[in-house]
Amino acid sequence: MSLPNIITLLRIFLVPAVVWSITAGEPLLAFWLFLAAGVSDALDGFVAKRFHMQTELGSYLDPVADKALLVSIYVTLAVVELIPRWVAIAVVSRDVMIVGAVVLSLTMAKPVAISPLLVSKVNTAAQISFAAFVLASAGFGLAMPGLFDVGLVLVGLLTCLSAAAYLAAWTRHMAG
Repeated sequence: MSLPNIITLLRIFLVPAVVWSITAGEPLLAFWLFLAAGVSDALDGFVAKRFHMQTELGSYLDPVADKALLVSIYVTLAVVELIPRWVAIAVVSRDVMIVGAVVLSLTMAKPVAISPLLVSKVNTAAQISFAAFVLASAGFGLAMPGLFDVGLVLVGLLTCLSAAAYLAAWTRHMAG
């Protein structure tokens, strides 16, 4: 077990703590835990690359940790009504669609290589930024409805564009 993998596992263990913090009405604590998870994501990647500690396990664990954190936060923020349900449904549905496509491809003996698309990277950055903004706004008592609306629309649009781009790439792969 390499140091980067241990850091990634710690990030996975932060997920229930962030969810608890949100549901317990402690958005400021949730914000700081979310920030710690973000720092750990950057740290595990840096350590793995800088010290040649990349592992196959890490290549699977890292995206699982990222998705577990984002999906959990979006669902929880929707449950406590800090964000509309539709955006959580869009975030979760996109990820379920991608996983379903990969599983279906494997089942049909046409494995698809997953490589992040540019729109997906931008989408992930927007999702992380918006979640941090919502937690910080609630935690610090900041009311910025205009910025909230822009972030919400941006996340919704990018999530849909990312889902469509992956679906198009998967359809091309399966037809070929």
